[in-house]
Amino acid sequence: MVRTLLLRGMFVGLVTGLLVFAFARWVGEPQVDQSIAFEAGMAQAKGEPAEPEMVSRRIQKGLGLLTGAVVYSTALGGIFGLVFAYVRGRISFARPRILAALIAGFGFIAIVLAPSLKYPANPPSVGNPETIGVRTGAYFLLIAISLTAMILTIKMGRRLSKSLGVWNASLLSGILFTALVGVSAYFLPVVDEVPAGFPASLLWKFRIASWETQVVLWSLLGLLFGWLTERKEDVIELRKQNRESPERMRYS
Repeated sequence: MVRTLLLRGMFVGLVTGLLVFAFARWVGEPQVDQSIAFEAGMAQAKGEPAEPEMVSRRIQKGLGLLTGAVVYSTALGGIFGLVFAYVRGRISFARPRILAALIAGFGFIAIVLAPSLKYPANPPSVGNPETIGVRTGAYFLLIAISLTAMILTIKMGRRLSKSLGVWNASLLSGILFTALVGVSAYFLPVVDEVPAGFPASLLWKFRIASWETQVVLWSLLGLLFGWLTERKEDVIELRKQNRESPERMRYS
């Protein structure tokens, strides 16, 4: 069963990656092109020579983006399948589509939304190359803290639901998660390296496009995986009933 869910998750991730590539190419790449043009204009104004392209822009937003989207989505889909297998063994009453949607929602909040509120995505020309190590380390540390806080609060919510009810336990869990991540983010280093003159509207559009791409990724992953899993289980249950029907008629 675990192997089946792992392969199903990878297949769903592969399909999702293709759709995410199309969406990112349509929504995000125009902002990237404008950011690169701004960077080139700043370098030209300072009299600096243009940096040679290691990889052409055409390949970056074509084959490069496609490869990155597919590889990332496929790997994430495999992890999603393993998490689903682990949780399904402990929450047997939830339908696959509901459980997959919940996992996708919690994953988006813990891995994408919460960390990006402290460290949002930045387009090219935003950020100091000398601080990339600090920024990357702080970002992944916040992801780890957010995931840990999500797991702890979910477990706490399940225990409190027996005495306080599902609604009250969910509210307390949400408040605790927000507090843990918020306090942790407060003590992490602040990164504000937007160059002077960079268009605020372009920065905002790029960050919105980044969030939208992640929403598409996690939504498709949860919906497709849940639909395929529930459809497969319905087929298995129907076959089981068909096998049992002749036996019941024989002894009736």
